Amino acid sequence: MNKRLNKQPSTAGLRLGGDSIEVAAMTALLIGSIGLFSLLAPGFLTATNFGSMSMQLPELGLLSLAMLLPIISGGLNLSVTFTANIAGLMTAWLVQGLLAGMGILSVPMAIIAGLAVGAAAGFLIGVIVAYVGAHPILVSLGAMIFLQGVGEFLTRGGGISGMPEVFQTIGSGSFLGIPIPMLIFLAAAAGLIYIMHFTRTGFSIYMLGSNSRATEYSGINVKRVLITVYTISGILAGLAGMVMLARFNSVRVGHGESYLLITVLACFLAGANPFGGFGRVLPLVLGLMSLQVIASGMNLMGASQHLATAVWGAFLIIVMALRMPFIKQS
Repeated sequence: MNKRLNKQPSTAGLRLGGDSIEVAAMTALLIGSIGLFSLLAPGFLTATNFGSMSMQLPELGLLSLAMLLPIISGGLNLSVTFTANIAGLMTAWLVQGLLAGMGILSVPMAIIAGLAVGAAAGFLIGVIVAYVGAHPILVSLGAMIFLQGVGEFLTRGGGISGMPEVFQTIGSGSFLGIPIPMLIFLAAAAGLIYIMHFTRTGFSIYMLGSNSRATEYSGINVKRVLITVYTISGILAGLAGMVMLARFNSVRVGHGESYLLITVLACFLAGANPFGGFGRVLPLVLGLMSLQVIASGMNLMGASQHLATAVWGAFLIIVMALRMPFIKQS
């Protein structure tokens, strides 16, 4: 069995082929949403509005990518938003404190340190899930509360602001007309597509989510796969923290807290199986774009963000109700 797996590290064709229905559904939702709001919302089809959406989407997108991987493996990471905040706090402290005298070099070094903090948080969750055997929801919930408490203790409930201009460029600049945060998000999504569809690690993650017992019997190191899943999740959450810090020019423990349940919504809306074993990056990206279009369109129509959130929730209920019979059959 091991030899067969080594010769066939991924099933890219099969998995890419399985994307077609989800991609078609999310593409139809995106096109339909754009068409609807182009008729109902004045100023929707403008470069300014699309530029604004491109600036707002990446932070939620990166957090959703961080959530997708644990869901595929059969778990959940409830600590993604607070991991992002702690990574952002570490970066801000280093830029303004220990590395302040290093000039422009302080920014990349602080970013690396912030991503390392995110990776460490995910790694610890993965170790506990893998070696203790505790449920990922309980472990990540404990990690969320721990990170929240540590952040509030260190900042006394306040925040850090006033980042260097070169750092702010990450959140507000553009390259070839595309906002830098959007480029970061698209690069992260492309990297995750490669990992999940063209590497043995991705094959192992899908297999683990489908049947953990069979995965273990096949010779795959389940503990290592779990640790890898949550470490990558932590890195993506840390990257979201960098984007939020650069875009808002400040960071505090509560930044992005409201995104947590929306990331779960986005993953399930895009077809991720709540029981693990199925979930794709491309439908998630298209689904996130659709949610952003809906929020932006409703905002231009004068509706509140709370109503947009309610509409997102209604989408989840409808999609899950339609999808559950197929999930049970599979």
